[in-house]
Amino acid sequence: MTATPTPRTATPAPASAPTPGPVLSTDDAMWQHIATVHAHVEERLATAVQRRHGLGLSEYRALGHLAATDKNELRMQELADKVGLNQSSVTRLVSRLQAAGFTYRDLCPDDRRGVYTVLTDEGRARHAEARPTYEQTLTAALDDTAQASPALGALIAAMRATELASENGSQPGGSGGRLK
Repeated sequence: MTATPTPRTATPAPASAPTPGPVLSTDDAMWQHIATVHAHVEERLATAVQRRHGLGLSEYRALGHLAATDKNELRMQELADKVGLNQSSVTRLVSRLQAAGFTYRDLCPDDRRGVYTVLTDEGRARHAEARPTYEQTLTAALDDTAQASPALGALIAAMRATELASENGSQPGGSGGRLK
């Protein structure tokens, strides 16, 4: 014998005013705003570099880090640190770059367990082709952000001035420069 389920009657929730969420601290609100801007800028960069040059943003940045070294090479862990990926993700990234002919792997002569990623001429050329697109898109995205928000515009202007001073060997206010 099967029991017949008893129908339930929906009881409406009591009407009440929505409760506001927690109030964010000034730093938390600022950081969330910066994170939103970062995500927006990254999306614009990724779309432009992928559409115009067939490179993912991490691939573009990895090629740039390799091109910036004296010997066009980095240990895998150094590259992982520079592009902000874990070891597994950078291994997949380097495999894609190697399959495209942009890099190759080389063993470290001093430590046979160490593996270098080395930039090829083709990888250097692809990065050089993509660089103007990246830089123009970045500048446009930051300029758009500065126009949309006066507060962020002031922050962007201050950071640009700090970077320019750092490139010229001085640091405004004594605290400029890059994070390492």
